[in-house]
Amino acid sequence: MSEKIILTGDRPTGRLHIGHFAGSLRRRVELQNASDYKQMFVFIADAQALTDNMENPEKVRQNVIEVALDYLACGLDPEKVTLFIQSQIPELCELTFYYLDLVTVSRLQRNPTVKTEIAMRGFEQSMPVGFFTYPVSQAADITAFRATTVPVGEDQKPMIEQTCEIVRRFNHIYGETLVEPAIMLPDNAACLRLPGTDGKAKMSKSLGNCIYLSDTADEVWQKIRSMYTDPTHLRVDDPGHLEGNTVFTYLDAFSKAEDFAAYWPEYENLDALKAHYTRGGLGDMKVKKFLNEIMQETLSPIRERRKAWQKDIPAVYDILRRGTQQARAVAAKTLDDVRHAMKINYFDDVELIAEQSKRFSEAD
Repeated sequence: MSEKIILTGDRPTGRLHIGHFAGSLRRRVELQNASDYKQMFVFIADAQALTDNMENPEKVRQNVIEVALDYLACGLDPEKVTLFIQSQIPELCELTFYYLDLVTVSRLQRNPTVKTEIAMRGFEQSMPVGFFTYPVSQAADITAFRATTVPVGEDQKPMIEQTCEIVRRFNHIYGETLVEPAIMLPDNAACLRLPGTDGKAKMSKSLGNCIYLSDTADEVWQKIRSMYTDPTHLRVDDPGHLEGNTVFTYLDAFSKAEDFAAYWPEYENLDALKAHYTRGGLGDMKVKKFLNEIMQETLSPIRERRKAWQKDIPAVYDILRRGTQQARAVAAKTLDDVRHAMKINYFDDVELIAEQSKRFSEAD
């Protein structure tokens, strides 16, 4: 087994959608089952969610269980990974406080992900400080568990770069203490940033353009049926365009070679389907029906597992409680090392006490 330590998580602001699944969740389950790691931590980032939901804590509170159910429904195994709740580990707050001294305001302002999120939420004039500094909080989450690998979507790349900068600066000042993480992006380029069903660049709960992992079969079909395609493809005979066509982006992300034999044997593979669509003679609804078959096959077992877990909510909380206890022990050890490196471990520093005792006694 390698020394690889994996950490990743999600904000509990709503149920998880297929963008989460394609971008990170599916990879987490694959990593878990490959067992090519020393430890794997997956957390629910409720403290981070509160940075822009402080006036609506009930939203975050209720969605913690939604995210936990989605994790378990997707196949994350609490016997193989440590599932925990961020806010229940106070050591993360203390690490964040120390890291804040290593980052300038101008550097945070240059973070592309922060700039995008600020614009999305209309925070230009009145931004909570906690939200502005969440890249620092994220660095605390990652380093507390000495994560070497962070599987996330492409939009989180600037956040990992920020963490690496904090690690390098801390280690330069205080000595080698923290571990510098590496980002793990999805293998499939289409999964890097899955667009919304309306064709907008980002799938977002607030935009209402998501297919949720817990959607019913009918809900999934309704969303696929109304999905954005090619606005110039008005008649079946018209040549179709693939660029910006959400249906084909989803096929790139989710279709497998065996899907064609199972659901549309007229085509050997996705390339053959694309060729027919671009030369004309293929209607959008047929392609949407094919995508629906694939998505139903993908989501059906997830829905069934979720229904099973929903019958025993106390068991889900027990899993989160045990995972949080395990995670806190790891974070506490890292915090001890950080305090030692920063020379603020006063009560544990026997040499300091002895040296000062000698110095002051000699002064008398």
